Amino acid sequence: MRRLRWLGNVLLVALVLAVGIGLAARLSDGPIGPIAGGALHAGPLVPNSNIDWSFAHDIDTVELQLLEPPRSRTVWIAVVNGELYVPCGLPEFRLWKQWPHEVAKDDRILLRVDDVIYERRLVRIMEGPMIDPVLRQLAEKYGLGSTLGDPNEAVQNGDVWFYEVAPRS
Repeated sequence: MRRLRWLGNVLLVALVLAVGIGLAARLSDGPIGPIAGGALHAGPLVPNSNIDWSFAHDIDTVELQLLEPPRSRTVWIAVVNGELYVPCGLPEFRLWKQWPHEVAKDDRILLRVDDVIYERRLVRIMEGPMIDPVLRQLAEKYGLGSTLGDPNEAVQNGDVWFYEVAPRS
């Protein structure tokens, strides 16, 4: 009986901590590590414009916020030929990954890179010549090796979604 009470107390404390951290993250300026956060506020805003993203080639992660709902998350990036791309692995795992489905409703985003916020939009790329070089760069940059298999097949099967970060219309 003591063990069950002790286990119940441990689970209760863990639940309270998880809820507290989740609430703190949603009220914060940006994500807290892998936990989705609130709207991005801190940093100068760069309005919609054409940008050469080559400066972000060696940056591992950026903060991406959807406008609706206004939640932010940390994402990986790839830069190929000055264009910025955002991958999404396991997009159908909706318990953890809701944002790719929310992008289909409203593709406008804010992207914080090195404390600067950019107004952009996400355009899903499902085929074309950019799939192979973008996914190859992601595999090399993040040490994925051969885990992606055939990049074109991974995109066609829906195992990996990726987006071009584009100017707003």
